[in-house]
Amino acid sequence: MAREIANRVRGLSEVVDLSAGAFRTTATFTPGDRIEGVSVRENAVAIGVVLRCGRPIPEVAEEIRALVAPMAPGRRVDVSVEDVAADVADRG
Repeated sequence: MAREIANRVRGLSEVVDLSAGAFRTTATFTPGDRIEGVSVRENAVAIGVVLRCGRPIPEVAEEIRALVAPMAPGRRVDVSVEDVAADVADRG
């Protein structure tokens, strides 16, 4: 589930990447792997993201919640915006 969530969230145009957070705790461990930026718990899924500048952050966070909710039935979906990055084309 964590890998599918990570792949779908990364597919959104506003998402630059996933983030495990300052203390690198937003992650899911699987045999032989660590999926950073998605933490699947019994009652909730936590997602850490780095977003592009542009759309309002609450709007993008709600879009991420709506995308993930069907993949995590019965779990709350928490989205944490860890950073905001300007597009390379925006830099002067």
